[in-house]
Amino acid sequence: MKATAKAHPIQGLVKYHGMRDEERRFPYHDSISVCTAPSHTKTTVEFDADRDEDAYVVDGEELSGHGADRVRAVVDRVRDLADVDDRVRLESRNSFPSNVGLGSSSSGFAAAAMACVAAAGLDLSRPKISTIARLGSSSAARAVTGGFSDLHTGLNDDDCRSERIESPLEDDVRVVAGLVPSYKETEQAHREAADSHMFEARLAHVHDQLVEMRDALREGSFERVFETAEHDSLSLAATTMTGPAGWVYWQPDTLEIFNAVRRLRREESVPVYFSTDTGASVYVNTTDEYVDRVEELVADCGVETSVWEVGGPATVLSEDEALF
Repeated sequence: MKATAKAHPIQGLVKYHGMRDEERRFPYHDSISVCTAPSHTKTTVEFDADRDEDAYVVDGEELSGHGADRVRAVVDRVRDLADVDDRVRLESRNSFPSNVGLGSSSSGFAAAAMACVAAAGLDLSRPKISTIARLGSSSAARAVTGGFSDLHTGLNDDDCRSERIESPLEDDVRVVAGLVPSYKETEQAHREAADSHMFEARLAHVHDQLVEMRDALREGSFERVFETAEHDSLSLAATTMTGPAGWVYWQPDTLEIFNAVRRLRREESVPVYFSTDTGASVYVNTTDEYVDRVEELVADCGVETSVWEVGGPATVLSEDEALF
């Protein structure tokens, strides 16, 4: 009744925004992402009949309130499926900064779901496990299946689950992450998404983006994939900035990276595109051939950088990798 799992965070390529059902986290539309490795979350879960209550610890800090409630939704779903009542000890550790727009909630809930399922002795497919991870964060569903993944919307677990999109791009894509620390409030932004006057326009447009992204991934067209991702980042920002709270996540460093990327693309014909999720940090997407030049460019903007590649699905680790 103890297991450890690892999952990679996601970069949204065509991002979801807003939820038609906040409790079960059914998004308004499909979404597509890519997992980024070696950044990861590692989580150990133990079901213990002698415990009086659950304990959830992330990066050494015990969760309470809404954070604990989100983890409990994942744990309770596994308890229901496994027909067990034991309390849980869950500890999680991130290899990268959290709450700065680099997808820590996606890897966190994916690793938690994977570890819970293994600890409970359930034999489930990754698409099925993605429906459990989704209860913590919709993006976590795609971190369960890994690589380039597509979360379909729906009103039940048979429809709203993630599946992998196989693409010849997996070996060549490199992501230079430009870390721009800035607090973000993703939950509230999703909650008020439909109140933006731009939301209906995004819903009308996003289906074309999804069709373009799926076809470009299967064809292996780097330019089509990441040009679409760049434009989708701008579309998402337009929606968040025009909601009731007027969220503006980008910082001066964010915009400096945007401009540097476009200059490099224009002046040196380097295949490079920027992308952001809800946050100020920037994903700069390029190929293996140009990654050193692109990392130099991002570092010259005065921010901390990390270089990532496409990550695989969430996996169960050996006993000697447990966190406790």
